[in-house]
Order: sequence, then C-alpha cells, then structure tokens
Amino acid sequence: MSNLKGKTIFITGASRGIGREIALKCAADGANIIIAAKSDEPHPKLPGTIHSVAEEVIAAGGQALAVKVDVRDETMVEAAMKAAAEKFGGIDAVINNAGAIRLTPAEDTPIKRFDLMQSINSRAVLLCSQLALPYLKKSDNAHIINLSPPISLDPKWMKPFVPYTITKYSMSMLTLGLAEEFRDEGIAVNSLWPKTTVATAAVEFEAGPELLAGSRTPAIMADAAYEILTTNSTELTGQLLLDESLLRDRGVTDFVQYQNDPDCTDLHQDLYVD
Repeated sequence: MSNLKGKTIFITGASRGIGREIALKCAADGANIIIAAKSDEPHPKLPGTIHSVAEEVIAAGGQALAVKVDVRDETMVEAAMKAAAEKFGGIDAVINNAGAIRLTPAEDTPIKRFDLMQSINSRAVLLCSQLALPYLKKSDNAHIINLSPPISLDPKWMKPFVPYTITKYSMSMLTLGLAEEFRDEGIAVNSLWPKTTVATAAVEFEAGPELLAGSRTPAIMADAAYEILTTNSTELTGQLLLDESLLRDRGVTDFVQYQNDPDCTDLHQDLYVD
C-alpha cells in the first residue's frame, strides 16, 4: 500500500503516551489525525493535552482535529466521528488506544473501578467501532486497531488481577469477532500489544519509575501500528499481534533504537506475553 497521506485516523486517548506517538508517526506521513481524549486541560501529574498534541501533529506534517471525548459517552463519540468526517471527508482508521488499568486482585478491586475499566477498555471498543462503521465502509483501506493482548488462559494472568484481565481479553475477543463480521466490507480489525513494557507517564504512574529503564519507548508501538495501517486491509485482519514480532516479520532488526535506556539489556516482558 501507499503511505498515509490524506488518510484520516481517529485515535482515542491520543493526548499522551502510545496514542500520541502513533499520531505523530502517522502525521509525518501526511495523515489527518483526530486526537480524541478527555485531556483538554493539563493534568497535574501527566503531560499532554489534545491541543498540545494537535500542535505537534501539524508540526510533524499532518492535519489535526482535537476533540474532547469521553469514550464512555456515546453522544460525544458520535459527535467526534461526525466532526472528523465533515472536516476531512471520511474516516479511514480507528485506533482504540484509550484505556484504564488497576492491577489488583478480585478481592481488592472496587466494583466501581471494574465498571470503569470495562467501560473504557472493552465497551468503548464496541462503541467506537459501531459508530465509525458507516465511514469505514467508504474507505478503500479501512482499519481498526485495538490495543489489547494475545489471549493466554494461563492462570498466572488470572490470579493477580483478573478484573483488569477480563476487560483486556474482552477487547481481543472483539477483535476476533469484528474481524469476521466486517471481513466482507474490507475492514481489517487487529489487536496490537507490546512484547515489553512501554515507558509512558501512565505506566510510571501505575507501576512506578523503576519499570522505565527496562522498557521500550512508545515509538515501537507507533512503528508497528504504521505497518498495520499501510497494509492492505484484505491481507491482514483478525490477528492479535505483538509489536516486536510484527516488525521482525517486516524486516526490522535494530531493536536497540527502541530501548528507553540503551544501556539496559534486561527488558521487562509485558503482561500476557508468555
């Protein structure tokens, strides 16, 4: 496939971290980026807003539309999709990147927290995919990418934090189901997950700064997402992909470039990677 020039990509949770990195990678190719996130004002502990990323997208060579969106709110998502299509003439890809995490066992997870994870992680994937569908059907290379893991039923992923695991596996099950449902429409649906932990402010906030040295930068996920988006949608769908494996398949051999600390060789394997 050709590059992403003129393609319109709707990214949830794009005000920082992996979502922001994917936005900038695609913008450098001339894409139109919808930065759909709640952060329209600076967060006291986390960097970035939809407006700061919009400025970065434009500086990188793309076009931007910053829209305040809570992915739990059907009205907000629908309005954002409509605004994107009106501004850029359609939508070619949706990247379901917004997420909520709490690594606690069932006994210690407040149901309100589980409801939050379920609504932001899995429900939003269904909601955004549904609402984008009329636009994606008109694209000549439509993609949905869900940031969710391969499904491993090893009990080691169940015992420590099963509430979170359920919500992430639900996303991956949606990937498998939607890929088949949308196959005849030429809409690809894939999941993408990092083989190692990724150094983001959100990860540091949840897991602590000691994890960062043994992590990779968000650039590896952005490069992997780019590979998916520039592949013909009829050739790659229904896959639960790992960033490193995909990039190796596409000929990438230098992974030191992605290390957050180039001197650290002991990388932390991410959750759900057996």
